[in-house]
Amino acid sequence: MIAQIIFIAALSLAAYFIARRVLLIKKTIQLGRSENRTDQPAERLKTMLLVAFGQKKMFTRPVVGALHALVYVGFVIINIEVLEILIDGIFGTHRIFFQPLGNVYAFLINFFEFLALGVIIACSVFLVRRHILRVERLQPARHKEMKAWPALDATIILFIEIVLMWAFLSMNATDVILQERAVGHYGEAVTGDFLISGLLKPVFDSWSDHSLVAYERAAWWFHILGIMSFALYVTYSKHLHIALAFPNTYFADLTPKGEMKNMPTVTKEVKIMLGLEQADAPASETPERFGAKDVKDLSWKNLMDAYSCTECGRCTSSCPANITGKELSPRKIMMDTRDRLEDIQKGWLKNGYDYDDGKTLLGDYIKDEELLACTTCNACVQECPVMISPLDIILQLRRYRVMEESQAPQSWNMMFQNLETNMAPWKFSPDERFNWANDLK
Repeated sequence: MIAQIIFIAALSLAAYFIARRVLLIKKTIQLGRSENRTDQPAERLKTMLLVAFGQKKMFTRPVVGALHALVYVGFVIINIEVLEILIDGIFGTHRIFFQPLGNVYAFLINFFEFLALGVIIACSVFLVRRHILRVERLQPARHKEMKAWPALDATIILFIEIVLMWAFLSMNATDVILQERAVGHYGEAVTGDFLISGLLKPVFDSWSDHSLVAYERAAWWFHILGIMSFALYVTYSKHLHIALAFPNTYFADLTPKGEMKNMPTVTKEVKIMLGLEQADAPASETPERFGAKDVKDLSWKNLMDAYSCTECGRCTSSCPANITGKELSPRKIMMDTRDRLEDIQKGWLKNGYDYDDGKTLLGDYIKDEELLACTTCNACVQECPVMISPLDIILQLRRYRVMEESQAPQSWNMMFQNLETNMAPWKFSPDERFNWANDLK
């Protein structure tokens, strides 16, 4: 009974802190401007199933994609087994699904164990790639945004997954030995050997009954408390994409890549200038700010993008500006946006929801050099496995610098002047535009 009370208390505590964290993240995302992303529901559902559930874009790099799918599928499916542990913990039972499922029970546990072994192997490979093979896009020496916490976070997650899977397998191994020895209630559910954990039995065969019970209980508690802790930790980690990848891909931008969003007010003025619209046409709503200076000026989808970022670096490794040594890293843009949101949260928790720390995303987190290096080629958008758009944030920040603060490079100002006077980026009047074709046959 004491164990059940402790278990229920731990479960309730975990649920409370996870719920509180989730609600805080939701409130933070809602800082962003409203934006309608509910059109084409069938197409959105299809995109979510292919990209988030089917991990379609991960397999553009097949080996990494297969390993990631193994970890993803394994960890999700294995946690179905957590349902049994939860019931056992609340009601004080042991392997409660064994009797009703019969032979199917052994098949399921064997399947879970194969997946657990796959998770251990895949996570080990990822640790080797990160710390021994030292894949370039993951190295702090080359990418400053990957220093300190981001580098440690990835290692912690991989290590936790390995340890949790080991706890699951060793728990099963000691449980089966106790079944064979008919120790206490363990003899009531004789499942027989499991294929993977059965290989671990020689490690524990010489242990006393008391030691086996102690280890099995310790592994059981460690496994379930570890999963509760992991679920809370994820809400502070880049691995929040485990949950957010689904809504993020569902609400992704369905317009063709390269189609930039115009501001209705500016579009109206341009149309009037070109004679495409009358000056007395209904006025468009004038925005409070042209572009974005802080996260409140971005859309809620931009902020969800920031929380969905996996920090995988595929965007940065494909960015031509970054490849040529310029300041821009699309991954850093997303991480800076999330850091800004996290700093706002800290201010809220310490000083209340009306607190303003005086900082802004543009200037305090993201510099002009990063924004000006972007060529708007959409490589980062194309590469992202969860359909994040760093480009959208870059364009909005850059738009603020140009339209609100008139801060643009001289070459840009010349282009803007040519567009205004010649309706083209080049310094030629419209009636000279086809002179190049005069000598053609």
